[in-house]
Amino acid sequence: MRSIVVAALCAVFLLGIIGMAPGDKKAKEPSEKVYRHVVLFKFKEEATKEQIDQIVVEFGNLKNQIDTVLGFEYGTDVSPEKLAKGFSHCFLVTFRNKKDLEAYLPHPAHQAFTAKLKPILADVLVVDYWTES
Repeated sequence: MRSIVVAALCAVFLLGIIGMAPGDKKAKEPSEKVYRHVVLFKFKEEATKEQIDQIVVEFGNLKNQIDTVLGFEYGTDVSPEKLAKGFSHCFLVTFRNKKDLEAYLPHPAHQAFTAKLKPILADVLVVDYWTES
């Protein structure tokens, strides 16, 4: 009897360590997928720091103007590998699905942002993918 109790306590302990209590179905279910939109910018040499900073702010403000945007984050290249090929800014925009991205792209706020961006943009790279949220 004692060995059964010890075995049961060990099982409860081990399940607790891996984050799943007996009967905890949430730990077993996969998370919901989201649609990620990755955008990399390479700015023209004549683009000023002030112009670039303004673009970063305005890109971030799109999440407040377009309700299909679930999340937004950005950063500048800090890789020690030096393989960015001149792309200095990376933006990650999250949507529930591709349909929400398709509503975002022609949105007047996005179009106005793009019009401000084009004069100082040397190149852009876009990659979209599905991932777990």
